[in-house]
Order: sequence, then structure tokens, then C-alpha cells
Amino acid sequence: MNTPRLLEKYRREVVPAMQARFGYKNIMAAPRIEKVTVNVGSGRIAAEPKLKERIEKDIGLITGQKPAPRIAKKSIAGFKVRQGTMVGFVSTLRGKRMYDFIDRLISVALPRSRDFRGIDQKSFDAKGNLNLGIREQTIFPEVIYESSKDIFPFQVTVTTTAKTREEGAELLKLIGFPIKL
Repeated sequence: MNTPRLLEKYRREVVPAMQARFGYKNIMAAPRIEKVTVNVGSGRIAAEPKLKERIEKDIGLITGQKPAPRIAKKSIAGFKVRQGTMVGFVSTLRGKRMYDFIDRLISVALPRSRDFRGIDQKSFDAKGNLNLGIREQTIFPEVIYESSKDIFPFQVTVTTTAKTREEGAELLKLIGFPIKL
């Protein structure tokens, strides 16, 4: 079984650089990427069953695994959502699939997105996790642009074991994320 390219880069380049920058005594103390969550929330899913199938298929192609449906926990009249109705999909990636997805996100998808200037520092939370909003699924090469009638946005959350915003930003910058200074 092949080791993903980004995992090799993390072990060879990122961990020593993080140890030098933040003074970790042990390589296990260096932060790492724990998981990647791809989340699609849409109120239109319940009304249009065909849209539900297309979103599920496209997210499955993008992530490499079948997404899990998300059900509304309580009714909210303002959003016209009833308890028990499906409101979205989520796919949690770990291990090899996670590294493959991140590699495709960094090297293919983000450069293809329109008017992309880099990831802003505000996209990181206090614990060093990255939240990205992707405007359209067609920036991934797995999704065929001509066959997709509905374009939908989704959210990508990269969860790290970093303790601070600076550690998380430095980790992802060293891995290859295009982060603005």
C-alpha cells in the first residue's frame, strides 16, 4: 500500500520545521491533521429528490466515500424545516482518503476556483482548525461540469491537533495550503 505524498512530506519536512519553529522536544508533540469534514447543508434537498441524488453522487465522487445524510434535530419555522427531515450530507475523511483529498484540494481544486487569492487568516479558529467555504463543486476534476445541472456550495473543515491559531496556520502552510500572510 502506497503512503500518500502529503503524509511523506509531513514526516520529512513539516515535523522538523515545526520542531524548529515552536521548540517541540518530541516529534509526537508536533500538531498533525486529524480529520477533514466535507459538509453540504441545503434546505432544498427535502423539496427536490433529484437534487438530493445529485448532491450525494457528487460529494461521493469528490471525497471517495458515500456521504452520510443529516437529519434535522428540531423544527425551525423560520427556515421551513421540520424535525426528522433531511437537511444535508456530511462526509468525514481520515487516513489515506483524507491525505488524498487534501492533495487534490491544494493542487487542483483551489487553483481552479474563480478569483482565488489564497486562504485568509480569519478562516482559522482559536484551536488552529481551518474552515473553507467552496462555492461550487465543479472545481474538482471528478465532477463533470457539463453533466452537473445544479451547482451547490459546501464546507470543508480541516481539524488539526494544534493548540493555537498560529500553530495550525503554520502546519497547513508547511503542508502546502495557499495561506495569505
